[in-house]
Amino acid sequence: MSDILSLIVAKYNFWLYIILMMIGLYAMIAKNNLMKKLVGMNIFQTAIILFYVSIGYKHGATLPIIQGGHGGHSAHDAVIHAADYINPLPHVLMLTAIVMSVATFGVAMALCVRIYQRYQTLEEDELRMRVSERITHE
Repeated sequence: MSDILSLIVAKYNFWLYIILMMIGLYAMIAKNNLMKKLVGMNIFQTAIILFYVSIGYKHGATLPIIQGGHGGHSAHDAVIHAADYINPLPHVLMLTAIVMSVATFGVAMALCVRIYQRYQTLEEDELRMRVSERITHE
């Protein structure tokens, strides 16, 4: 039992990300308001980004920058041990994901504004009813 507890405590950040993901997923599935769904999507995306950034961290590792890379050193001095460095790829990919998240959020907000201007509501049930009424009248 203590082994499980020590595992949970040692990886508390991953448990926090899982909780954030579940909150975002719950908001996207269970809520009827489009704005609440949008906030849930944003929470879900943020949790995934935090998860990937934390995967790229290695205890005791340094940044992958070669000191004195412009000569004056022998080839032996320039040998890079990959185990000593943090992998920058997850961080770079998450920068792209952050940009895509902001763009997705902006487009979704613009759609919510247009939907509200046209139908005067953001509730899914009311929107379905008003859209079906509009279709039957045409």
